[in-house]
Amino acid sequence: MQLARAGAKVAINYNRSSAAAQAVVEEIQAAGGEARAWQADVSKLDQASALLDNVIKDWGQLDILVNNAGITRDTLLMRMKEEDWDQVLEVNLKGYFNCCKAAVRPMARARKGRIINISSVVGLRGNAGQVNYAAAKAGVVGLTKSLARELGSRGITANAIAPGFIDTDMTKELPQGIQEKMLQEIPLARLGNPEDVAQLAVFLAGPGANYITGQVIAVDGGMAM
Repeated sequence: MQLARAGAKVAINYNRSSAAAQAVVEEIQAAGGEARAWQADVSKLDQASALLDNVIKDWGQLDILVNNAGITRDTLLMRMKEEDWDQVLEVNLKGYFNCCKAAVRPMARARKGRIINISSVVGLRGNAGQVNYAAAKAGVVGLTKSLARELGSRGITANAIAPGFIDTDMTKELPQGIQEKMLQEIPLARLGNPEDVAQLAVFLAGPGANYITGQVIAVDGGMAM
């Protein structure tokens, strides 16, 4: 929504939640913006490539890519099934690789582009019961920094945002005891909200971030410092 308010046409990707995606489209349109939803499983390279091809076909160009697909399969390592590891890495890391790979060529031709990858403070500090999620999000950091080195000469920036404990449906599913413990680790003593993350994404996508690349910026109330 924040990118739409800043003037961007917003392509929304969903895998299964078509109703939720359409609700976002309608919210953006009601506010006078332009948006459309496309279905794709970004953990599959062919679907990620088709998704971005369709966006470019309909809208002519791709200026900004925000990778934020994510799932969790939380449990301690000794109880974690191989499929729990594989599914999280396929969506949370390979999905980012797939979308970046599909986006780089058209951005390079245009000699401009912004890649914004959503990592997590869990990828910076680890978290018990989330070895798969932490590994994926740490991988996003390495992916981002490497892309920044590869693509800078082509006018493309790559940065990562590492949200902390944000008030979302995913965090609401955490047991109350874990939520209380995490709050105790946050100097600002409160949860963040999605707008805190969105505002940073808008900045990184805009002219104020022309000389910023390869950075990982935590939006966490001081949790990971």
